[in-house]
Amino acid sequence: MTVYVDSSFLVSVYIEDVHSPAADELLSTQPTILLTSLHIAEWAHAVGQQVFRRQISASDARRVEREFETDHQAGLWRHVTIPESSFELCAQLARRHGAKLGVRMLDSLHVACALELKAEQFWTFDERQKKVAKAEGMKTN
Repeated sequence: MTVYVDSSFLVSVYIEDVHSPAADELLSTQPTILLTSLHIAEWAHAVGQQVFRRQISASDARRVEREFETDHQAGLWRHVTIPESSFELCAQLARRHGAKLGVRMLDSLHVACALELKAEQFWTFDERQKKVAKAEGMKTN
């Protein structure tokens, strides 16, 4: 099974939070997880925000960064390129769902990438993002 995850999912895999048990359970099914440059950039910002908010220490941040990179190098995540067409689809999603669901740009870009990459499922802990994915016919967690 090919799955596109958003960055909130990745954070829950590496930094203990209320969604971590669900993330671990989903990963136990051993899906193929697609990872893009968008994930890597958002991941770095999310970890930095955790330190800024004093939710984790700087040493914990370095540890989870190493764990993420080790898993990436080990092939846990399948690195793929963001299709150029994802940006136009992102704008279309904003037109279709933005006013009704309050979806943000990065949320709709993740959904657009998942659709363009033909992911079988979309996993997120962001409810607005999940609503957009479902509205576009995607299976979600």
